[in-house]
Amino acid sequence: MSKIEQLISEIEMYLDSCKVQGFSGGKRIIVEKDVIDEMLAELRMQTPEEIRKYQKIISNKDAILADAQSKADSIIDNATKQTEQIVSEHEIMIQAHQQANAMINEAQAHAQQILDQAVTDANAIRGGAVSYTDNELAMLQNLIDNALSDTESRYNSFMHQLREHKEVITSNRAQLNQTEYGQPDTSGYEINNVLNEE
Repeated sequence: MSKIEQLISEIEMYLDSCKVQGFSGGKRIIVEKDVIDEMLAELRMQTPEEIRKYQKIISNKDAILADAQSKADSIIDNATKQTEQIVSEHEIMIQAHQQANAMINEAQAHAQQILDQAVTDANAIRGGAVSYTDNELAMLQNLIDNALSDTESRYNSFMHQLREHKEVITSNRAQLNQTEYGQPDTSGYEINNVLNEE
């Protein structure tokens, strides 16, 4: 069990142990704010380091792309300077132009590769972080759904038992009232059996 799951279980056990608020029909409980705040703070602190790392990289995506662009510009600038140096020599002007065009094309292709790789890496990191976070949230949602379902089931069972007890009490009172007003007491045995069964 992960630390996050353990903390969620502790929160569930704490909520189950809280007193039910009067006249709320069991739908509201009384919690100590300091206790629940401390549990939630601990849950936040346990956010996996991987998520924080991915979030930091995603937030720096523009910086990554800007750095790639800077490197590409530097490569093109160096290629241009080398081209100008070659072209300055009249005897090899034609060859210089050819070499210059080849170097510029190569520099542009290399710069584009850097940009494409930077975008691909940033998107892959973002996708991994989003997927991991979604899986963690889905697990948390499932735990909460199970807790709600279990609580509702126990509440419904409790209400059903109360209704059954009320029906028995109402029946016993009716039989007692018939006896009090002179009706033959032929149901005493049945009343005692019902009380004994309870």
